[in-house]
Amino acid sequence: MKFLRNLLASILGFFIALFLLFVFFFIIASFIGAEEEIVVKSNSVLELDLSTPIKDYAPKENNPIAEALELTDEKLALNKIINAIENAKTDDKIKGISIKTAFVNAGIAQTQAIRNKIEEFKESGKFVYAYNDIYTQKNYYLSSVADSLFLNPVGAIDFRGLSTEILYFKDFEDKYGIKMEVIRHGKYKSAVEPFLESEMSEANREQTTSFLKSIWSEITDDISKSRNISIEKLNLIADNSNGRNITVAKENNLIDASIYEDEYEKKLAMGSDKKVNTISIEDYIKSGKGRISSTAKDKIAVIYAQGDIVYGEGSEDYIGQGIINKAIRKARKDDNVKAIVLRVNSPGGNALASELIWRELELTKKEKPIVVSMGNYAASGGYYIACNANKIIAEPTTITGSIGVFGAIPNFSQFTDNIGINAEQVSTNDSPSYSVFEPMNQKFYDVTKEGVEQIYTTFVNRVSAGRNMTFEQVNEIAQGRVWTGKEAIENGLVDQLGGLNDAIKVAAELAEIQNFRVRNYPNYKTDLKEALKFSPFMKASKEEILKETLGDENYQLYYNIHKMKNLKGIQTRIPFVLQVK
Repeated sequence: MKFLRNLLASILGFFIALFLLFVFFFIIASFIGAEEEIVVKSNSVLELDLSTPIKDYAPKENNPIAEALELTDEKLALNKIINAIENAKTDDKIKGISIKTAFVNAGIAQTQAIRNKIEEFKESGKFVYAYNDIYTQKNYYLSSVADSLFLNPVGAIDFRGLSTEILYFKDFEDKYGIKMEVIRHGKYKSAVEPFLESEMSEANREQTTSFLKSIWSEITDDISKSRNISIEKLNLIADNSNGRNITVAKENNLIDASIYEDEYEKKLAMGSDKKVNTISIEDYIKSGKGRISSTAKDKIAVIYAQGDIVYGEGSEDYIGQGIINKAIRKARKDDNVKAIVLRVNSPGGNALASELIWRELELTKKEKPIVVSMGNYAASGGYYIACNANKIIAEPTTITGSIGVFGAIPNFSQFTDNIGINAEQVSTNDSPSYSVFEPMNQKFYDVTKEGVEQIYTTFVNRVSAGRNMTFEQVNEIAQGRVWTGKEAIENGLVDQLGGLNDAIKVAAELAEIQNFRVRNYPNYKTDLKEALKFSPFMKASKEEILKETLGDENYQLYYNIHKMKNLKGIQTRIPFVLQVK
């Protein structure tokens, strides 16, 4: 009896100690997290530093302790950046914008959306200046919108056109006996081509050349208008790297002047000796300028679907049917929500999850209009969930389409044979089973191929019904082929070009409402395990260690390879990882 009493006392003491520990940390967090109110001073310049990772949607951290201790991942939300620039147009305390960023940590479609918003800002009559020591190509594209563009006297501009590179593994597979067994539909479905060929196919080269030229034409068109340089001359500048030093950059009108940073600060101060008041885009957003205020009762729901599509709950970084479908149902059941905008920024992924999200949208479309806004990507599975909307709006540089299906399974049979390992199987039935240590048999191939073909047929039928096209019309532009938003207008996969705000306006028109406010979804909740990730004494995460060891670019390469092992089920996924360089 005494033992039982001591045991209960110990258990009770443990929970009391745990409770007190939580109270202790919340008190510390409240003191540390007590931030001073951010006040926008008069005669301020809004400074755009976009080197922080930019996501379409970056909801406030739902872990107050981690946020207070500043242990959360740094990120900027595209929608808040756009709102902040919109608010700055009419903010009497903001005199202009300074674009001053080491690099632009955003996709090309996101960059174009921000650039377009700055172009609108200029209509207010306020100035836009840009300065840098070295301009990367994407940074120069953004900065070229400025009224005046400045470069350090020993700086340079990387302006050389677009290129991409794909590694092919067929010879490696043949040499070492480690390969991927591939089953696919779509001659352009080149996600798996590197495992089947030693060099790029003509079909893949055709589509890659096409979308790169389409994106480049958007970039050169915009720069041409802002800098008053003909497109022909811009291409000559790119061919000859005529931004490589200050002399040729000035000769070719890529910049307005070469000055040092202190001289640039004086220009922002309009010649005054007083230090200019600058406010970062992050602080301006925190001051409350990252949202558009409204007291309207009617709402437009914006549901953000960003990241790879996975089967399961999903998260802020991955689209799962769990979280997304809950958000769709919540918006559908809210009587004040009159229309839904689905913001898609995804290269695709799991076919089953895509179908489950499509079904929830199909049910919702019967009750409320749905408009899709496409970000950097809305391809393959990303297009699957978009295709049935009432209207589809894409940025000109959005990567979309890729209507195709594939399955890929690793196989080590040749490798194990070479090193003298034999695998033997025992089964109760003659089912079409598969072992990575045995060559793929015809029965398993036939069954899997049937599944791939069935999903491809379903995919094309979904697009056919959603876009009011025949199966044959869709099949002609499908086959896994990738298109830009600009190209997709021409083949019927997209209705119009524009950004998220354009999609919201179209949704309001379909719902026949004029006064409304925007409600963002989904809500992401932090469980106990996540909430405890706040201690400064906690071991650094695997991701942080790898980033620090490999560097950002090498980590991205590792991450893309690492993702391949997590591909479960048949995939509707974009055929490559695109990085515009």
